[in-house]
Amino acid sequence: MAAPKTASRKGLNELFHDTLKDIYFAEKKILATLPKMAKAAQSEELKAAFDKHHGQTKEHVARLEEVFEVIGKKPQGKTCAAIVGITEEGAEIMEEYKGAPALDAGLLAVAQAVEHYEISRYGTMKTWASELGLAEAVSLLNLTLGEEKDTDAALSKLAETAVNAEAEAR
Repeated sequence: MAAPKTASRKGLNELFHDTLKDIYFAEKKILATLPKMAKAAQSEELKAAFDKHHGQTKEHVARLEEVFEVIGKKPQGKTCAAIVGITEEGAEIMEEYKGAPALDAGLLAVAQAVEHYEISRYGTMKTWASELGLAEAVSLLNLTLGEEKDTDAALSKLAETAVNAEAEAR
C-alpha cells in the first residue's frame, strides 16, 4: 500500500502568484496574436477592434508587472494551457476560413473566448488580492477587469450588428 501523500502547505499567496504568472503569460501571448488576427480580419471594424485591444493589452501587461512588484516578485510567465488552446483555435480558423464569408465571425468568437477567460481570471484574482489585503493589486486588477468587460461588450455589439450578418449574407 502506498504511503498517503503529505498535504501541501501552499496557501492563497502561492495560488495568487501562480495565477498571476498564468495571466501574465496569457496577456503576452495575446499581445503576439492580436496583430495576426487584425491582419487576417476582413472587416475594417474588426481590424480596428483588434488594434485597439492590442494597445490595451500592452497596458494590461504593464499593470500585471506592477502587481508582481506589489507582491515583491519578479514578473514571469507560466505556460497557460487555456490561452494556448484558444490561440491555436484562432490559428486554425485563420487557415481554414481564409477568404471565407465566416472568417470574421470565427475570429470574433475566438476573441470573445479570450475575453471570457480574462474576465474570469481577473475577477478571481481581484477577489484573492482583496482577501490577501493587497489594495493596490485590487485597484490594478479591477481597472483591467473593467476594460476586459468593455472589450467583450464591444465585440458582442460588433458581432450582432455587422460581422455575423455579413458572414450569413455572403
